Amino acid sequence: MPFTRTPTERELRGDLVLGAVLFVGSVLSAALSSIAQVYDGQSQDLWTALVYGIALAVPVAVRRRWPGIVAVVVCAAYFTAVTLRIPEIYVGNIAMFVALYTVGAWMNDRRRAVIVRIAIIVGMFIWLIITMYREAISEADKADVAAGAFSPYVAFMMIQLLLNVLYFGGAYYFGERSWLAASQRAVLEERTRDLEREREVTAAQAVALDRVRIARELHDVVAHHVSVMGVQAGAARLVIDHDPAQSKAMLAGIETSARDAISELRQLLETLRTPGGETADAASTLGLDDIEALVTASSEAGLPTDYAVIGDPVPVPSLVAVNLYRIAQESLTNARRHAGAGATADVRVRYDDEGVEVEVVNTGRAVSQLRPGLGQLGMRERAAASGGTIEVTTRPLGGVRVRARVPLPRPAATTGASS
Repeated sequence: MPFTRTPTERELRGDLVLGAVLFVGSVLSAALSSIAQVYDGQSQDLWTALVYGIALAVPVAVRRRWPGIVAVVVCAAYFTAVTLRIPEIYVGNIAMFVALYTVGAWMNDRRRAVIVRIAIIVGMFIWLIITMYREAISEADKADVAAGAFSPYVAFMMIQLLLNVLYFGGAYYFGERSWLAASQRAVLEERTRDLEREREVTAAQAVALDRVRIARELHDVVAHHVSVMGVQAGAARLVIDHDPAQSKAMLAGIETSARDAISELRQLLETLRTPGGETADAASTLGLDDIEALVTASSEAGLPTDYAVIGDPVPVPSLVAVNLYRIAQESLTNARRHAGAGATADVRVRYDDEGVEVEVVNTGRAVSQLRPGLGQLGMRERAAASGGTIEVTTRPLGGVRVRARVPLPRPAATTGASS
């Protein structure tokens, strides 16, 4: 959308003040000019200067509302005043300069602004040249020797031309500069508003991401440990009458799971209270090596789980390690909850030249279609946050396969020089 300038109420009030100042100035200038006899006693009566002052002040008082009309009216009033020798010339020059400047600075139709100013400037110069020519002829007739008497007058006329060039050129230039400055300021203000809107959107997105991250962490911590405690509590209830020793062992497992849950929750809350909480996962002490303990806990909770590490372990970024651990944890939790009695699981951690992979496969009930839930959503978010991919698929013979893979940067190759 093209740039347009609209005056504020304060600027409009300022124009009224300027008009009043010009009127007072024109009255004083007319009185002093009359006393000084600027037209050698051939000027009009003093009351005409009062009318002329009103003709200048009123348009200037509304110059920002109708800049083109104001410029034409002021210049016409000035032309008339000089032609009729009204005893005031100085405030009229100021008013005409202000009017031409206002056309350049405030007229939204830029093509019309150029036309108005050029028409006024050309008209004024034509009138000035005609006036100078007539006075030159008059001065030549009065002189005894035309060349000698005419030269000082020519010099005076050249000064007048130069002053008029500077006068009209300055009004044109400063009007254009004001318009350009206002347009650049408007662009900067619009960019500032855009940046402010983007900042608000970014802040809202950051809050939403924090909420998602907190929800994911709480789900992973609470769901896993509560699931383990629920399975162990159910098993303990079944054997408490005929096998007290085993039930005690199960209750001890419940106690351990509760302590682990409290410990992880405390760590999560401490991380959230720490400035720069985006590094919550990176600050965790969990890693790929802790998956073995996770497998042991899963077996103790009633889901026999095998564990294997394939390939040579390599250093893995802490964020990636935590996310892969949580994916394995959520996969085993889902297996305990949905696989049914007699199910087993197999956890494998694979290292190769291109990255690291965690695969969790469980047997159990046949699943026709996976139902999306918070657990799956959290696993996919963790894989994406690590720059990896994840596959969650059903197995034809029953159970689910979860495979998460994260590419790792290859170590720099080293070469040795032979002697």
